[in-house]
Amino acid sequence: MKKTKRIIVWFRQDLRLHDNEALISAIARADEVYPVFVFDERVFSAKMKWGFAKTGVFRAQFIIEAVADLRKSLQALGLDLIIRVGKAEDEIFNLAATLRTSWVYCNREPTHEEAQIQLALEKKLWTVGQEIHYHRGKMLYYTSDLPFPITQTPEVFTQFRKEVEKIVEVREPLCEPDKLKPWSAAVELGQLPTVADFGHSPIIKDSRAVLDFEGGEAAAKKRLNYYFWASESIKTYEETRNGLIGGDYSSKFSPYLAQGCLSPKYIYAELQRYERERGGNKSTYWLFFELLWRDFFRLMGKKHGAKIFTISGMQDKPNKKNNKQKSAHDMAAFELWANGETGQPFVDANMRELKATGFMSNRGRQVVASYLVHNLKANWQLGAAYFESLLIDYDVCSNWGNWNYIAGIGNDPRENRQFNPQTQASRYDPDGAYQRLWDK
Repeated sequence: MKKTKRIIVWFRQDLRLHDNEALISAIARADEVYPVFVFDERVFSAKMKWGFAKTGVFRAQFIIEAVADLRKSLQALGLDLIIRVGKAEDEIFNLAATLRTSWVYCNREPTHEEAQIQLALEKKLWTVGQEIHYHRGKMLYYTSDLPFPITQTPEVFTQFRKEVEKIVEVREPLCEPDKLKPWSAAVELGQLPTVADFGHSPIIKDSRAVLDFEGGEAAAKKRLNYYFWASESIKTYEETRNGLIGGDYSSKFSPYLAQGCLSPKYIYAELQRYERERGGNKSTYWLFFELLWRDFFRLMGKKHGAKIFTISGMQDKPNKKNNKQKSAHDMAAFELWANGETGQPFVDANMRELKATGFMSNRGRQVVASYLVHNLKANWQLGAAYFESLLIDYDVCSNWGNWNYIAGIGNDPRENRQFNPQTQASRYDPDGAYQRLWDK
């Protein structure tokens, strides 16, 4: 009797059906596909070494919503989503052994913690004669299409952009499946957790938030349709992108990109369609430009590996910040900064918005990061870790790459990039509306 070919598709930060290479490849090869998501306890229940949660309540809630939406979408196609809470390599292995699958398919993650989990699972699967097949899902470009190997990616963004944007074509996004074969094996589906399961109190919505972010592919596509087609806010993105108040000054795609609810190739395809049907301008180009930055930071994460998390950064710059006296200063400065109590109104307003909503504008992020590093002279790693905890749109490579950049140990061709908060406030909040909005 012919053995049923079964494949586990391990969903990670690719919580969508559209343009999902691992899923589409598994469907093409397997008799039965078993989609799985694991709420890894080391991500959702752990604390940073400084005491705050690794995954704060805003991102945790967003991911729970995105997983719920993925389950609903799979059910509409005749399947379901298996949900587990624990260590990913243990939970996936146990399912693989029980179901006697042939392979595990997933989209590869490049950074240290994720790579260690991948390796641990790979070793476990070898013991039962199974393998992981890795696929691509986070980038605009396929690395195999780039004109250089990852190890020779240009260190400066401008050079990277010039070598890529007019030479390499962006591939078309893969279509989402329209039907999936039912399972023959009995399997426990597992319950969707709540934020309380990870030690969080329910979110109290703040009316000042830029948007009421809802996780999931359906919400992501709805947001894209609104921003491109309904409101046509994309037409003025270049002029408004440094805004501070409201939902439309920027696309707000970042949470959906971070969790893979939107594919960058899907955004690009829609952007191209918008330009064909309604015309392109500097603003439509600028959104593409931001997608290029995402790819650049991801390539830097792949190229430099764990260096992006070290105090000397990807440049391996020496530092003298490891003594106890400095550490005490770092924590005192950090507490003022994190609580929005520095006495610098523009910095404090941004930090209060982050703490209350899990979001902050791109302009705000640059200013507050610069203030922590250059004005308060604190360890930049504290700021990067705090952003990792709180940001609803946390993306490991973009977050740590940007903090390397601001701290002067990354890809910035300028030696000391420092933002004057008073000048920034005068330019981007000239009437003080944003500072008043977040005044306590």
